[in-house]
Amino acid sequence: MSLTLTAQDKITMRTAAWGSVSLMAAADAAGKPHRAATHGSIALASATGLTGHVLAEWPKGVNLRGKSVAELADVVLPALTAAMSLLNKQDPAEAVNFRRTVVVAVEAAARTHQGEPRPPVAEMLRKITAALDAA
Repeated sequence: MSLTLTAQDKITMRTAAWGSVSLMAAADAAGKPHRAATHGSIALASATGLTGHVLAEWPKGVNLRGKSVAELADVVLPALTAAMSLLNKQDPAEAVNFRRTVVVAVEAAARTHQGEPRPPVAEMLRKITAALDAA
């Protein structure tokens, strides 16, 4: 199946993916947020398929600024659900690729510490996964 994405669809995907990494870094503010952001970003930059091409484009139009983690989550979590809904309708295989890409990125961001992730990081991971699965 051929997938046709509008400019807004691409912004939604980028907001969802890059925003997820930003949320993970924010959740690890007391730990190693720069390392979380780096590991998550490397995972996103390693994406393949259409998802990889979309995430590799300059993120023009993506706004991940907010005064709080809550404001960022208000943008990113719905974008995750919207991206999954869009991709599930047009190309379920690409939806699986997108979901796996985001999950790998947030898991990479969560593994910046030895052992289990801190509770705020684990909770943010749960929220991101729930938003992906809400579609």
